[in-house]
Amino acid sequence: MASTVTSEPSKQSKDSSASPRPGYGRLLRTRGAWTFLLPGFAARQPFAMLTLSIVLLVQHTTGSYGAAGAAAAVTGVSMALFAPYSGRLADRYGQRAVLVPGVLLHTVAALTLTALALADAPLWALFAAAVPTGASVPQVGPMVRARWGVKLKGSPLMSTATAFESVTDELTFVVGPLLATALCTAVNPAAGLVTEATLTLVGGLLFAAQKSTQPSVAAADGHARVKHDSALRVPGVRVLIVTFLGIGAVFGGMQVSLAAFTESIGEPGLNGVLYGTFAAGNMLSGLVCGAVAWKAAPQHRLVVAYAALALAASGLWTAHSVLVLAGLGLLVGMCIAPALITGYTLVESLVPAGARTEAFTWLTGAVALGQAAAVTVAGQLEDRFHTGAGFLVPLGGTLLALAVLLALRSRLVGSPRNLTVARGVGHRAPVTVD
Repeated sequence: MASTVTSEPSKQSKDSSASPRPGYGRLLRTRGAWTFLLPGFAARQPFAMLTLSIVLLVQHTTGSYGAAGAAAAVTGVSMALFAPYSGRLADRYGQRAVLVPGVLLHTVAALTLTALALADAPLWALFAAAVPTGASVPQVGPMVRARWGVKLKGSPLMSTATAFESVTDELTFVVGPLLATALCTAVNPAAGLVTEATLTLVGGLLFAAQKSTQPSVAAADGHARVKHDSALRVPGVRVLIVTFLGIGAVFGGMQVSLAAFTESIGEPGLNGVLYGTFAAGNMLSGLVCGAVAWKAAPQHRLVVAYAALALAASGLWTAHSVLVLAGLGLLVGMCIAPALITGYTLVESLVPAGARTEAFTWLTGAVALGQAAAVTVAGQLEDRFHTGAGFLVPLGGTLLALAVLLALRSRLVGSPRNLTVARGVGHRAPVTVD
Protein backbone atom coordinates (compact mmCIF):
# COMPACT_ATOMS: atom_id res chain seq x y z
CA MET A 1 0.00 0.00 0.00
CA ALA A 2 1.33 3.43 -0.85
CA SER A 3 1.15 6.48 1.40
CA THR A 4 1.48 10.05 0.17
CA VAL A 5 3.88 12.48 1.82
CA THR A 6 2.40 16.00 1.64
CA SER A 7 2.07 18.99 3.89
CA GLU A 8 -1.75 18.87 3.60
CA PRO A 9 -3.12 15.34 3.21
CA SER A 10 -6.04 15.31 0.82
CA LYS A 11 -9.40 13.79 1.68
CA GLN A 12 -9.36 11.94 -1.62
CA SER A 13 -6.03 10.22 -0.87
CA LYS A 14 -7.29 9.23 2.55
CA ASP A 15 -10.47 7.76 1.13
CA SER A 16 -8.71 6.02 -1.71
CA SER A 17 -6.30 4.22 0.59
CA ALA A 18 -9.10 2.65 2.59
CA SER A 19 -9.48 -0.27 0.19
CA PRO A 20 -6.65 -2.30 -1.37
CA ARG A 21 -8.81 -3.17 -4.40
CA PRO A 22 -10.86 -0.10 -5.40
CA GLY A 23 -13.55 -0.84 -7.97
CA TYR A 24 -15.20 0.96 -10.86
CA GLY A 25 -18.04 2.23 -8.66
CA ARG A 26 -15.69 4.21 -6.44
CA LEU A 27 -13.82 5.49 -9.48
CA LEU A 28 -16.98 6.83 -11.11
CA ARG A 29 -17.96 8.59 -7.89
CA THR A 30 -14.84 10.75 -8.16
CA ARG A 31 -16.00 14.36 -7.98
CA GLY A 32 -16.15 16.04 -11.37
CA ALA A 33 -15.37 12.88 -13.35
CA TRP A 34 -18.60 12.78 -15.33
CA THR A 35 -18.13 16.36 -16.53
CA PHE A 36 -15.31 15.19 -18.82
CA LEU A 37 -16.26 11.52 -19.28
CA LEU A 38 -19.56 12.07 -21.11
CA PRO A 39 -18.41 14.65 -23.70
CA GLY A 40 -15.13 12.76 -23.95
CA PHE A 41 -16.96 9.60 -24.97
CA ALA A 42 -18.69 11.38 -27.85
CA ALA A 43 -15.44 13.01 -28.96
CA ARG A 44 -13.63 9.64 -28.98
CA GLN A 45 -15.89 8.21 -31.66
CA PRO A 46 -13.70 9.45 -34.57
CA PHE A 47 -11.03 6.87 -33.76
CA ALA A 48 -13.63 4.09 -33.93
CA MET A 49 -15.71 5.37 -36.86
CA LEU A 50 -13.31 7.23 -39.14
CA THR A 51 -11.39 4.43 -40.84
CA LEU A 52 -14.40 2.19 -41.42
CA SER A 53 -16.55 5.11 -42.61
CA ILE A 54 -13.92 6.04 -45.18
CA VAL A 55 -13.50 2.43 -46.31
CA LEU A 56 -17.24 1.97 -46.82
CA LEU A 57 -17.73 5.33 -48.56
CA VAL A 58 -14.75 5.11 -50.93
CA GLN A 59 -15.37 1.45 -51.73
CA HIS A 60 -18.95 2.38 -52.65
CA THR A 61 -17.87 5.23 -54.95
CA THR A 62 -14.85 3.49 -56.54
CA GLY A 63 -15.70 -0.21 -56.28
CA SER A 64 -12.19 -0.98 -55.00
CA TYR A 65 -11.10 -2.08 -51.54
CA GLY A 66 -7.55 -1.17 -52.50
CA ALA A 67 -8.51 2.46 -53.15
CA ALA A 68 -10.66 2.53 -50.03
CA GLY A 69 -7.86 1.10 -47.89
CA ALA A 70 -5.35 3.56 -49.35
CA ALA A 71 -7.58 6.57 -48.57
CA ALA A 72 -8.15 5.32 -45.04
CA ALA A 73 -4.42 4.66 -44.68
CA VAL A 74 -3.52 8.24 -45.58
CA THR A 75 -5.86 9.39 -42.82
CA GLY A 76 -4.33 6.97 -40.33
CA VAL A 77 -0.74 7.90 -41.17
CA SER A 78 -1.56 11.60 -40.81
CA MET A 79 -3.14 10.97 -37.42
CA ALA A 80 -0.17 8.88 -36.29
CA LEU A 81 2.33 11.56 -37.32
CA PHE A 82 0.48 14.51 -35.82
CA ALA A 83 -0.99 12.90 -32.68
CA PRO A 84 2.23 13.06 -30.61
CA TYR A 85 2.76 16.68 -31.62
CA SER A 86 -0.79 17.43 -30.52
CA GLY A 87 -0.12 15.72 -27.17
CA ARG A 88 3.05 17.68 -26.66
CA LEU A 89 1.27 20.96 -27.39
CA ALA A 90 -1.45 19.97 -24.90
CA ASP A 91 1.19 19.32 -22.22
CA ARG A 92 2.75 22.70 -22.94
CA TYR A 93 -0.18 25.02 -23.62
CA GLY A 94 -3.21 23.20 -22.22
CA GLN A 95 -5.79 20.88 -23.71
CA ARG A 96 -8.36 23.56 -24.57
CA ALA A 97 -5.87 25.52 -26.68
CA VAL A 98 -5.26 22.43 -28.83
CA LEU A 99 -8.78 20.97 -28.92
CA VAL A 100 -10.85 23.93 -30.11
CA PRO A 101 -9.00 24.65 -33.37
CA GLY A 102 -8.44 20.92 -33.88
CA VAL A 103 -12.11 19.90 -33.83
CA LEU A 104 -13.07 22.79 -36.11
CA LEU A 105 -10.41 21.79 -38.64
CA HIS A 106 -11.39 18.13 -38.45
CA THR A 107 -15.05 18.86 -39.09
CA VAL A 108 -14.31 20.92 -42.19
CA ALA A 109 -11.77 18.40 -43.52
CA ALA A 110 -14.02 15.36 -42.99
CA LEU A 111 -16.96 17.03 -44.73
CA THR A 112 -14.68 18.04 -47.61
CA LEU A 113 -13.49 14.44 -47.97
CA THR A 114 -17.11 13.29 -48.00
CA ALA A 115 -18.07 15.75 -50.73
CA LEU A 116 -15.08 14.79 -52.89
CA ALA A 117 -15.84 11.09 -52.61
CA LEU A 118 -19.47 11.60 -53.60
CA ALA A 119 -18.36 13.74 -56.54
CA ASP A 120 -16.16 10.88 -57.84
CA ALA A 121 -13.05 12.99 -57.42
CA PRO A 122 -9.72 11.41 -58.39
CA LEU A 123 -7.86 9.42 -55.76
CA TRP A 124 -5.18 12.10 -55.32
CA ALA A 125 -7.90 14.60 -54.32
CA LEU A 126 -9.21 12.17 -51.70
CA PHE A 127 -5.67 11.79 -50.38
CA ALA A 128 -5.29 15.58 -50.17
CA ALA A 129 -8.44 15.84 -48.05
CA ALA A 130 -7.53 12.78 -45.99
CA VAL A 131 -4.32 14.37 -44.70
CA PRO A 132 -5.94 17.19 -42.66
CA THR A 133 -8.80 14.87 -41.71
CA GLY A 134 -6.41 12.49 -39.98
CA ALA A 135 -4.01 15.12 -38.68
CA SER A 136 -6.78 16.95 -36.83
CA VAL A 137 -8.41 13.96 -35.10
CA PRO A 138 -8.75 15.12 -31.46
CA GLN A 139 -6.66 13.05 -29.05
CA VAL A 140 -9.37 12.91 -26.41
CA GLY A 141 -8.48 9.48 -25.00
CA PRO A 142 -4.96 10.54 -23.93
CA MET A 143 -6.39 13.81 -22.62
CA VAL A 144 -8.93 11.96 -20.47
CA ARG A 145 -6.14 9.76 -19.11
CA ALA A 146 -4.15 12.87 -18.24
CA ARG A 147 -7.17 14.30 -16.39
CA TRP A 148 -7.51 11.12 -14.37
CA GLY A 149 -3.83 11.48 -13.48
CA VAL A 150 -4.54 14.90 -11.99
CA LYS A 151 -7.67 13.78 -10.18
CA LEU A 152 -6.17 10.61 -8.72
CA LYS A 153 -2.55 11.51 -8.10
CA GLY A 154 -1.17 9.24 -5.41
CA SER A 155 -4.35 7.15 -5.27
CA PRO A 156 -4.65 3.37 -5.82
CA LEU A 157 -7.68 4.22 -7.96
CA MET A 158 -5.28 5.20 -10.74
CA SER A 159 -4.79 1.60 -11.85
CA THR A 160 -8.57 1.19 -11.95
CA ALA A 161 -8.82 4.36 -14.04
CA THR A 162 -6.27 2.97 -16.51
CA ALA A 163 -8.35 -0.18 -16.97
CA PHE A 164 -11.57 1.83 -17.18
CA GLU A 165 -10.14 3.98 -19.97
CA SER A 166 -9.12 0.94 -21.97
CA VAL A 167 -12.62 -0.47 -21.52
CA THR A 168 -14.07 2.86 -22.66
CA ASP A 169 -11.83 2.76 -25.73
CA GLU A 170 -13.16 -0.68 -26.54
CA LEU A 171 -16.75 0.38 -25.95
CA THR A 172 -16.25 2.99 -28.65
CA PHE A 173 -15.02 0.17 -30.89
CA VAL A 174 -18.26 -1.67 -30.21
CA VAL A 175 -20.51 1.34 -30.81
CA GLY A 176 -18.48 3.03 -33.56
CA PRO A 177 -18.30 0.24 -36.17
CA LEU A 178 -21.92 -0.76 -35.58
CA LEU A 179 -23.03 2.85 -35.99
CA ALA A 180 -20.82 3.47 -39.03
CA THR A 181 -21.97 0.28 -40.76
CA ALA A 182 -25.64 0.90 -40.02
CA LEU A 183 -25.48 4.48 -41.28
CA CYS A 184 -23.48 3.66 -44.42
CA THR A 185 -25.55 0.63 -45.44
CA ALA A 186 -29.05 1.62 -44.30
CA VAL A 187 -29.04 5.41 -44.68
CA ASN A 188 -26.39 6.64 -47.09
CA PRO A 189 -22.75 5.71 -47.82
CA ALA A 190 -21.73 9.19 -46.64
CA ALA A 191 -23.78 9.13 -43.42
CA GLY A 192 -21.04 7.48 -41.36
CA LEU A 193 -18.43 10.15 -42.09
CA VAL A 194 -20.93 13.01 -41.64
CA THR A 195 -21.99 11.63 -38.24
CA GLU A 196 -18.36 11.18 -37.23
CA ALA A 197 -17.64 14.84 -38.03
CA THR A 198 -20.71 15.98 -36.08
CA LEU A 199 -19.80 13.95 -32.98
CA THR A 200 -16.27 15.30 -33.13
CA LEU A 201 -17.47 18.89 -33.26
CA VAL A 202 -20.09 18.67 -30.51
CA GLY A 203 -18.23 16.31 -28.18
CA GLY A 204 -14.87 18.00 -28.67
CA LEU A 205 -16.15 21.49 -27.90
CA LEU A 206 -18.07 20.29 -24.83
CA PHE A 207 -14.99 18.44 -23.59
CA ALA A 208 -12.79 21.51 -24.12
CA ALA A 209 -15.26 23.59 -22.12
CA GLN A 210 -14.53 21.56 -18.96
CA LYS A 211 -11.68 23.78 -17.82
CA SER A 212 -11.79 22.83 -14.14
CA THR A 213 -10.54 19.29 -14.77
CA GLN A 214 -7.91 20.24 -17.35
CA PRO A 215 -4.32 19.54 -16.20
CA SER A 216 -2.43 22.72 -15.48
CA VAL A 217 0.29 23.74 -17.90
CA ALA A 218 3.59 22.21 -16.75
CA ALA A 219 5.76 24.67 -14.83
CA ALA A 220 8.90 24.30 -12.78
CA ASP A 221 7.95 24.47 -9.12
CA GLY A 222 5.31 27.11 -9.64
CA HIS A 223 7.37 29.69 -11.47
CA ALA A 224 9.56 29.14 -14.53
CA ARG A 225 8.35 27.00 -17.41
CA VAL A 226 10.12 23.64 -17.69
CA LYS A 227 11.56 22.53 -21.01
CA HIS A 228 10.57 18.88 -21.17
CA ASP A 229 12.28 16.13 -23.07
CA SER A 230 10.11 14.24 -25.51
CA ALA A 231 8.51 11.05 -24.23
CA LEU A 232 10.00 9.38 -27.32
CA ARG A 233 13.44 9.62 -25.68
CA VAL A 234 12.36 6.99 -23.14
CA PRO A 235 13.50 3.57 -24.49
CA GLY A 236 10.50 1.75 -23.03
CA VAL A 237 8.12 4.07 -24.88
CA ARG A 238 9.73 3.12 -28.18
CA VAL A 239 9.22 -0.57 -27.38
CA LEU A 240 5.57 0.10 -26.54
CA ILE A 241 5.13 1.97 -29.83
CA VAL A 242 6.19 -1.13 -31.77
CA THR A 243 3.88 -3.24 -29.62
CA PHE A 244 0.94 -0.95 -30.32
CA LEU A 245 1.74 -0.95 -34.04
CA GLY A 246 0.97 -4.66 -33.98
CA ILE A 247 -2.32 -4.02 -32.19
CA GLY A 248 -3.20 -1.47 -34.86
CA ALA A 249 -2.51 -4.13 -37.50
CA VAL A 250 -5.20 -6.27 -35.88
CA PHE A 251 -7.75 -3.44 -35.95
CA GLY A 252 -7.01 -2.46 -39.54
CA GLY A 253 -6.82 -5.99 -40.89
CA MET A 254 -10.07 -6.95 -39.21
CA GLN A 255 -11.94 -3.90 -40.54
CA VAL A 256 -11.13 -4.47 -44.21
CA SER A 257 -11.25 -8.26 -44.13
CA LEU A 258 -14.58 -8.45 -42.30
CA ALA A 259 -16.09 -5.94 -44.74
CA ALA A 260 -14.86 -8.01 -47.70
CA PHE A 261 -16.07 -11.29 -46.16
CA THR A 262 -19.60 -10.06 -45.39
CA GLU A 263 -19.92 -8.57 -48.88
CA SER A 264 -18.77 -11.84 -50.45
CA ILE A 265 -21.60 -13.73 -48.75
CA GLY A 266 -24.17 -11.06 -49.65
CA GLU A 267 -24.66 -9.81 -46.08
CA PRO A 268 -22.78 -6.47 -45.78
CA GLY A 269 -24.83 -5.48 -42.75
CA LEU A 270 -23.14 -8.27 -40.75
CA ASN A 271 -19.86 -6.39 -40.93
CA GLY A 272 -20.73 -4.18 -37.99
CA VAL A 273 -22.03 -7.14 -36.01
CA LEU A 274 -18.85 -9.18 -36.52
CA TYR A 275 -16.56 -6.25 -35.77
CA GLY A 276 -18.71 -5.39 -32.77
CA THR A 277 -18.29 -8.96 -31.51
CA PHE A 278 -14.53 -8.62 -31.83
CA ALA A 279 -14.61 -5.30 -29.94
CA ALA A 280 -17.02 -6.70 -27.33
CA GLY A 281 -14.51 -9.41 -26.47
CA ASN A 282 -11.93 -6.69 -26.03
CA MET A 283 -14.24 -4.70 -23.76
CA LEU A 284 -15.28 -7.66 -21.59
CA SER A 285 -11.72 -8.81 -21.00
CA GLY A 286 -10.81 -5.23 -20.17
CA LEU A 287 -13.45 -5.15 -17.45
CA VAL A 288 -11.99 -8.33 -15.96
CA CYS A 289 -8.43 -7.04 -16.16
CA GLY A 290 -9.40 -3.90 -14.29
CA ALA A 291 -10.99 -5.90 -11.48
CA VAL A 292 -8.00 -8.19 -10.88
CA ALA A 293 -5.25 -7.33 -8.39
CA TRP A 294 -2.27 -8.45 -10.46
CA LYS A 295 0.87 -9.72 -8.74
CA ALA A 296 3.01 -10.32 -11.83
CA ALA A 297 5.16 -7.45 -13.11
CA PRO A 298 3.44 -5.51 -15.93
CA GLN A 299 6.23 -6.17 -18.44
CA HIS A 300 5.78 -9.91 -17.89
CA ARG A 301 2.00 -9.61 -18.26
CA LEU A 302 2.49 -7.73 -21.52
CA VAL A 303 4.62 -10.51 -23.02
CA VAL A 304 2.10 -13.21 -22.05
CA ALA A 305 -0.88 -11.19 -23.31
CA TYR A 306 0.84 -10.42 -26.60
CA ALA A 307 1.84 -14.03 -27.19
CA ALA A 308 -1.80 -15.03 -26.66
CA LEU A 309 -2.90 -12.33 -29.13
CA ALA A 310 -0.54 -13.60 -31.84
CA LEU A 311 -1.73 -17.16 -31.28
CA ALA A 312 -5.41 -16.17 -31.49
CA ALA A 313 -4.84 -14.08 -34.65
CA SER A 314 -3.21 -17.05 -36.38
CA GLY A 315 -6.59 -18.74 -36.88
CA LEU A 316 -8.48 -15.88 -38.53
CA TRP A 317 -7.44 -16.59 -42.11
CA THR A 318 -8.73 -20.16 -41.88
CA ALA A 319 -12.31 -19.12 -40.99
CA HIS A 320 -14.94 -19.66 -43.71
CA SER A 321 -18.21 -19.23 -41.84
CA VAL A 322 -19.88 -16.40 -39.93
CA LEU A 323 -20.08 -18.36 -36.67
CA VAL A 324 -16.44 -19.47 -36.72
CA LEU A 325 -15.29 -15.98 -37.62
CA ALA A 326 -17.41 -14.47 -34.85
CA GLY A 327 -15.92 -16.91 -32.32
CA LEU A 328 -12.35 -16.25 -33.43
CA GLY A 329 -12.97 -12.51 -33.51
CA LEU A 330 -14.29 -12.65 -29.95
CA LEU A 331 -11.17 -14.55 -28.84
CA VAL A 332 -8.81 -12.11 -30.58
CA GLY A 333 -10.63 -9.22 -28.97
CA MET A 334 -10.31 -10.79 -25.54
CA CYS A 335 -6.54 -10.99 -26.03
CA ILE A 336 -6.14 -7.34 -27.07
CA ALA A 337 -7.42 -5.63 -23.91
CA PRO A 338 -4.80 -7.10 -21.51
CA ALA A 339 -2.02 -5.93 -23.84
CA LEU A 340 -3.50 -2.45 -24.23
CA ILE A 341 -4.18 -1.96 -20.52
CA THR A 342 -0.73 -3.19 -19.49
CA GLY A 343 0.94 -0.98 -22.09
CA TYR A 344 -0.84 2.12 -20.85
CA THR A 345 -0.10 1.12 -17.25
CA LEU A 346 3.62 0.94 -18.03
CA VAL A 347 3.56 4.58 -19.15
CA GLU A 348 2.88 5.57 -15.53
CA SER A 349 6.22 4.12 -14.44
CA LEU A 350 8.24 4.93 -17.55
CA VAL A 351 7.31 8.56 -18.26
CA PRO A 352 7.35 11.67 -16.01
CA ALA A 353 3.98 13.32 -15.41
CA GLY A 354 4.75 16.34 -17.58
CA ALA A 355 5.18 14.20 -20.70
CA ARG A 356 2.46 11.59 -20.26
CA THR A 357 -0.12 13.13 -22.57
CA GLU A 358 2.52 13.04 -25.30
CA ALA A 359 3.41 9.44 -24.40
CA PHE A 360 -0.23 8.37 -24.56
CA THR A 361 -0.62 10.02 -27.96
CA TRP A 362 2.48 8.20 -29.26
CA LEU A 363 0.75 4.93 -28.36
CA THR A 364 -2.57 6.06 -29.83
CA GLY A 365 -0.73 7.22 -32.94
CA ALA A 366 1.05 3.87 -33.17
CA VAL A 367 -2.30 2.08 -33.21
CA ALA A 368 -3.47 4.46 -35.95
CA LEU A 369 -0.30 3.92 -37.98
CA GLY A 370 -0.51 0.15 -37.63
CA GLN A 371 -4.16 0.34 -38.61
CA ALA A 372 -3.32 2.49 -41.64
CA ALA A 373 -0.67 0.07 -42.87
CA ALA A 374 -2.98 -2.86 -42.23
CA VAL A 375 -5.96 -1.50 -44.17
CA THR A 376 -3.66 -0.77 -47.11
CA VAL A 377 -2.09 -4.23 -47.20
CA ALA A 378 -5.32 -6.03 -46.37
CA GLY A 379 -7.16 -4.09 -49.08
CA GLN A 380 -4.59 -5.12 -51.68
CA LEU A 381 -4.71 -8.74 -50.56
CA GLU A 382 -8.50 -8.80 -50.75
CA ASP A 383 -8.46 -7.26 -54.25
CA ARG A 384 -5.72 -9.47 -55.70
CA PHE A 385 -6.28 -12.78 -53.95
CA HIS A 386 -9.16 -14.69 -52.40
CA THR A 387 -11.59 -13.38 -49.80
CA GLY A 388 -10.02 -13.78 -46.38
CA ALA A 389 -6.43 -13.16 -47.46
CA GLY A 390 -6.50 -9.88 -45.54
CA PHE A 391 -6.71 -11.84 -42.28
CA LEU A 392 -3.01 -12.67 -42.73
CA VAL A 393 -2.25 -9.05 -41.81
CA PRO A 394 -3.20 -9.32 -38.09
CA LEU A 395 -1.11 -12.48 -37.84
CA GLY A 396 1.97 -10.96 -39.48
CA GLY A 397 1.74 -7.70 -37.54
CA THR A 398 1.43 -9.33 -34.13
CA LEU A 399 4.23 -11.84 -34.78
CA LEU A 400 6.67 -9.10 -35.81
CA ALA A 401 5.78 -6.95 -32.82
CA LEU A 402 6.04 -9.94 -30.46
CA ALA A 403 9.58 -10.62 -31.70
CA VAL A 404 10.60 -7.03 -30.91
CA LEU A 405 8.88 -7.15 -27.53
CA LEU A 406 10.67 -10.35 -26.53
CA ALA A 407 14.04 -8.98 -27.61
CA LEU A 408 13.67 -5.60 -25.85
CA ARG A 409 11.39 -6.33 -22.89
CA SER A 410 14.13 -5.34 -20.41
CA ARG A 411 13.62 -1.71 -21.47
CA LEU A 412 10.13 -1.76 -19.99
CA VAL A 413 11.45 -1.63 -16.43
CA GLY A 414 10.59 1.84 -15.14
CA SER A 415 12.66 4.34 -13.21
CA PRO A 416 11.47 5.97 -9.95
CA ARG A 417 8.19 7.79 -10.46
CA ASN A 418 7.40 11.47 -10.23
CA LEU A 419 10.79 12.61 -11.49
CA THR A 420 10.77 15.88 -13.40
CA VAL A 421 12.47 15.72 -16.76
CA ALA A 422 13.96 19.14 -17.27
CA ARG A 423 17.14 20.85 -18.29
CA GLY A 424 18.58 22.13 -15.08
CA VAL A 425 17.97 21.32 -11.41
CA GLY A 426 14.55 21.62 -9.87
CA HIS A 427 13.25 21.28 -6.33
CA ARG A 428 11.72 18.21 -4.80
CA ALA A 429 7.94 17.95 -4.92
CA PRO A 430 5.69 15.75 -2.74
CA VAL A 431 6.13 12.17 -3.87
CA THR A 432 4.45 8.83 -3.34
CA VAL A 433 6.47 6.63 -1.00
CA ASP A 434 6.09 2.86 -1.17
